[in-house]
Amino acid sequence: MKLSRLFTKTSKSTVGESKAKSHELLVQAGYINQEMAGAYSLLPLGDRVLKKIENIIREEMDAIDSQEIIMPAIHPQSNWEKTGRWDSVDILFKVPSRWGDTKYALAPTHEEIVFPLVKRFLFSYKDLPISVYQIQNKFRDEKRAKSGIIRGREFGMKDMYSFHETKEDLSEYYERAKEAYLKVFKRCKIDAKVTIASGGDFTKKHSHEFMAISEAGEDIIIACDSCTYAENTEVSELKNGSACPECGKKMREAKAIEIGNIFDLGDKFGKDFQMEYNDREGGKRIPFSGCYGIGTTRLIGTIVEISNDEKGIIWPEEVSPFDVHLIALNSDKEKVKDFAEKTYNQLSSANISVLYDDREDVGGGFKFKDADLIGITRQVIVSEKLLEKNMVEHKKRGEEEAKIEPIEELVKKIK
Repeated sequence: MKLSRLFTKTSKSTVGESKAKSHELLVQAGYINQEMAGAYSLLPLGDRVLKKIENIIREEMDAIDSQEIIMPAIHPQSNWEKTGRWDSVDILFKVPSRWGDTKYALAPTHEEIVFPLVKRFLFSYKDLPISVYQIQNKFRDEKRAKSGIIRGREFGMKDMYSFHETKEDLSEYYERAKEAYLKVFKRCKIDAKVTIASGGDFTKKHSHEFMAISEAGEDIIIACDSCTYAENTEVSELKNGSACPECGKKMREAKAIEIGNIFDLGDKFGKDFQMEYNDREGGKRIPFSGCYGIGTTRLIGTIVEISNDEKGIIWPEEVSPFDVHLIALNSDKEKVKDFAEKTYNQLSSANISVLYDDREDVGGGFKFKDADLIGITRQVIVSEKLLEKNMVEHKKRGEEEAKIEPIEELVKKIK
């Protein structure tokens, strides 16, 4: 894509009251636009990052034998009454119909849909285990939406549900999901802590939250620096300096952002919807189930909170909106423009995605500032001086060292 054709622009100002660094940078770099408190448009750059995050999640969920579906975001009141949550979930958006007394819920979560849905196709123990997931927008009537895209009233989420014949099979799958989640976050360059926490509205059992240590976080956890173990201070008796139960190293208190969670639901929702199947003895049983969530738009904000400097965003390679930010210096000169176009076409033909700053009405200093703010992983510079050597300059965002090399070598390196 040529930057001159990108309909968004970088900015020095932000809109909204959020004090989160990620909000400031994402707005200034042209990734998101705040439409109102808690609601954001994802602009072309932001949409590309989100799609890359979603594809990472899909690959890891598919790898643990889950199947993707899409469920409605508007739910009947009757389903929420069956689970007893119509009046107990305080962040539930309730939408009245114009026709009669009918009311609907805008989905903050999907137990009320997925359990009756799976019930239609679950007849025998031979049908188990079942795991399904979706990536979809959710709605929560937060009293105060804050921290920018990290906490919104409408937000993207991957939620997965699994159904099992035995508690042991559920426990085994629960552990597989934990490992899959850690792979997702590792690919996003987030050092996630597997945090013991309250079950909240979902279950009376402890759940596991996946936390990213950050000053922008709303949770306080006690975490080990040497392994992934942590506990939420809401349920923990550990203190600063306590020995980690997993590895024996010291724990420390820290603020953190919740980026995912998993819950052992037992048979609670199965009972609510009379979700019976024929067991091995010919009787009727309720399956055991688990649910597993990752905030997809929240991940965008979290990555930026963790990976930035005084110049702007530094995207991890796997979620960078483009592979390369190509900068043409003195692009008003015909021979430089031709060389930049040639470089752009060589990279593109090698299936390397490029954001090409082809603007002729701005100087090199302005282009470099924009490139650093936008934060694409690799910056490639072409100039009149480099043209004479038939070389390009290449460096990674956040690193000072640059290399001058032929474009053919650069293509091999990136591929």
